[in-house]
Amino acid sequence: MAKTPAQRAAKHGNHPVPPSSGVVNTSTTRTPQKAQGNANLILIAGAVASLLLFWYFHLLTLNQLTQLSDGLAMPDSLVFGFGQGHVESLRAAMDADALGQLQFVHKTAGTLFPLVFGITAMTLIAMNVAKKALRRILWVFPVLFAGIQLWANVTIDGMLSAETLDPGAVTLASVLVVASWILLLASLVAMGAALFLSRRRKAAPASDAP
Repeated sequence: MAKTPAQRAAKHGNHPVPPSSGVVNTSTTRTPQKAQGNANLILIAGAVASLLLFWYFHLLTLNQLTQLSDGLAMPDSLVFGFGQGHVESLRAAMDADALGQLQFVHKTAGTLFPLVFGITAMTLIAMNVAKKALRRILWVFPVLFAGIQLWANVTIDGMLSAETLDPGAVTLASVLVVASWILLLASLVAMGAALFLSRRRKAAPASDAP
């Protein structure tokens, strides 16, 4: 015998029927807009950190170290390279404490700056360049910059602290410093190209619309 609605209610109680399990909580759904916003925040943080590290490493600390070298510029600051005479003068002017400070700077800000800048540049390029082949080509510049800069740090420290100055080490260090500055500039150009391509791609659908 079929039960009436009242009988069924008496048996199961007056508890409300639980909502269907198929209901989706949209409050935590990850949207493309949220992902883009998070990526932009990461880029902004990376850009700010890169600028601060560049200022601290090149514009502040390396300039302050000239007070310990009779006013001679550190090798890292010489955009167009340096010769054996400059290095010999540095070795004569800088004592063990001054060399230790330069080595400490290379291990801290001199290491953090190329790494943070390189990662930030690669992230920006990845977000704005759709073609995989072009993206990998543009990645070459920040990757090489980070590697060359770190190599230059080690080479400069070894050159200045060696018992006997090796002309080959001077040439290598000079080439690495010049290459690092060129690659830094090339990385900035690659980042600008990535932003330009992104704007051009976004503007293309609008121009094709009737």
